[in-house]
Amino acid sequence: MVSLEERLDEAERMIRTPGFRQNKGLGNEVGYYVFDYPAEKELVVRKRIEEMKNRISKAYEGFELAVFDLYDVIIDLLEQEDFMEQCFQFEKRKGMERITNAVGRLLQINDDASVIVQYIQERTPKDAVVMLTGIGKCYPLLRSHKILNNLHQAIDHVPVVMFFPGKYDGQELVLFSEIKDDNYYRAFRLVD
Repeated sequence: MVSLEERLDEAERMIRTPGFRQNKGLGNEVGYYVFDYPAEKELVVRKRIEEMKNRISKAYEGFELAVFDLYDVIIDLLEQEDFMEQCFQFEKRKGMERITNAVGRLLQINDDASVIVQYIQERTPKDAVVMLTGIGKCYPLLRSHKILNNLHQAIDHVPVVMFFPGKYDGQELVLFSEIKDDNYYRAFRLVD
């Protein structure tokens, strides 16, 4: 059995290869990948992504890592709209399901013009690999299939790697070993 550290080493090796960033071997389709890992290893993965981001620089490697913690992106967007305090009050009065719907409408999560997608698109350099983190922290405000489906429409020039705290079998995602997402993903497993 391959350890998480070995899988992370392999992921970093793959990301560093020019063919990965040029989508070689994918029929010229933009590379969307999922790196799954046990949720209890979240802190190990976060630390490793930060180390990768610090090691890889455009000056030496010819590309950079554009890391987006989706939870932080949501908080940033809510703060920009001065909506955080309203969210707290609304959640107290109406519950989590209602706040999820309200935030979803505000951020246009279900639309092709998703505010989150625009945020990522505006902050992604030309020569980059996009890394999406914070998937577990976002649940249930943001479902991973929504962001991947919407990103497919907007980001087609760089590979995207979603770090997922759960299992991905190439067809479906299972979050926290119990929440099954039956949506189809047009994403490849980054490493086995």
